[in-house]
Amino acid sequence: MKPAGGLFTRLLRKLRDANILPLVHRRRPGRGRWSRIAVRDRGERLPLRGRFASEFLPGCYRAYYPVLALRSDAALARHYERRGRAEGRVGAPQALRRQFIDALQTDEPALEIGAFHRPMLKGANTRHFDIRTHDQLAAYAVQIGEDPSGVPQIDFVSPLGDLSIIGEKFALVASSHVIEHQPDLVAHLVQVERLLEPGGLYALVIPDCRYCFDHFIAPSTIAEAVAACIEGRRVHGLGKIIEMRALTTHNDAVRHWHGDHGTLDNVEDMTRAAIDEWEASAGGYVDVHGWRFTPESFREIMTLLNELGLTGLSPYRVYPTPYRAGEFCAVLEKRGG
Repeated sequence: MKPAGGLFTRLLRKLRDANILPLVHRRRPGRGRWSRIAVRDRGERLPLRGRFASEFLPGCYRAYYPVLALRSDAALARHYERRGRAEGRVGAPQALRRQFIDALQTDEPALEIGAFHRPMLKGANTRHFDIRTHDQLAAYAVQIGEDPSGVPQIDFVSPLGDLSIIGEKFALVASSHVIEHQPDLVAHLVQVERLLEPGGLYALVIPDCRYCFDHFIAPSTIAEAVAACIEGRRVHGLGKIIEMRALTTHNDAVRHWHGDHGTLDNVEDMTRAAIDEWEASAGGYVDVHGWRFTPESFREIMTLLNELGLTGLSPYRVYPTPYRAGEFCAVLEKRGG
């Protein structure tokens, strides 16, 4: 006998029974405001780990792409792997920045690194770390035409970005567009690991080098990560400064998704300027991207660093970059507990 109700009603019933209650998004990813997806917890607060859905949920896929709604779970998974991932289709709510940040909100002890004037974490037990004080960040926000009112209280300050000054433990550490600036990737991971309780999570929002100004520069490799660790790199070398100043392009993610990557202009002049900047720094820190990732390369490097014993953190979730976005979301876990 045909189930009662129309197709939409039957879909909602099926999703409700699967413990997922979405609101259907009627347009293609990135072409309108995304609907919010709520995950029911049956009256119980979900632990942090449970808030980060698997990277592909058939129910979520159906909700966002109703034209695929009548396909089986297996058929949806095949569609996602063969086409959907490359097209930037969303397989889980937390692939989207807004839903990812929603999942981070917690009353457990948490630390955010380098929030500037747009903090992700707002819980009562959240602490903030930065290279500048609150007043210095507010003044800088005004200088660049941003609203200083969003700058949170800064609990820990280190001009060198040294997380070892923090003597507390946290269930969650979070950062947005921070990890790619670290001269020594492994040293950063080691410091974060030390701050996490057993079973703690490191949540990150990371630029995808394919869809930002790094487009023409190849993703980083495990060789670079190990070399930076062995060398004990504390500042970016000349090569990284030249890459950032001479080999970058526009930063419009939508244009990149549509195949418009711009061009590299005045490379010779910009290279000379980068050399001058490096010499003027006299061995000091110059703020540039030291690392470039795609979701796939980030997962691979984090997995290898863990297997090499260079970090106790390993990938828990690495969500693909959504269509028209220039960043992806990821969660690393510290085993134990």
